[in-house]
Amino acid sequence: LLKNQDEYDINLLSLPGVVDNFAKHAPVITEAIDMVESIQTLMTGVSYKLPLFSSKVAAGFPSPADDHMDTKLDLNEHLVKHPAATFFVRVTGDSMINAGIHDGDLLVVDRSLEPKIGKVVIAAVRGELTVKRYARSNGKVFLMPENENYQPITINEEEDIHIWGVVTNVIHQV
Repeated sequence: LLKNQDEYDINLLSLPGVVDNFAKHAPVITEAIDMVESIQTLMTGVSYKLPLFSSKVAAGFPSPADDHMDTKLDLNEHLVKHPAATFFVRVTGDSMINAGIHDGDLLVVDRSLEPKIGKVVIAAVRGELTVKRYARSNGKVFLMPENENYQPITINEEEDIHIWGVVTNVIHQV
């Protein structure tokens, strides 16, 4: 079913406790050393409150700017609802491109959430991590790619598949 196993790999960031707890189920593929320090800051509770302006930004026709700041926004509070159960992974490949998940994106994953049909999940399949949409059709459960060049992965008792968590946010550069 896998077109190219490399297209399904996700790099697990080296976080204290996260790797130790999950290494039993799938290997760590690579370490993203340049990101470890900022994620450790997130895990230690240090926050950075950045300006959040009250005016919206028009994606269609421009509107007059409102030059005052409404409040401060801490991205940790916005992106991480359950810090003890949250981890980050970096995506490689293009199997989820139609869901807005691109090669190089950083995913925020919450292990405390129950995987539900239609949600994007991180799963360990045959010892490798993959990001796919959790789906059901004709009584069968699948891990569905969001790219027509890839085939769905059927979840059945014979396969060694473990759902690691639910993707809650995608962070990517523009």
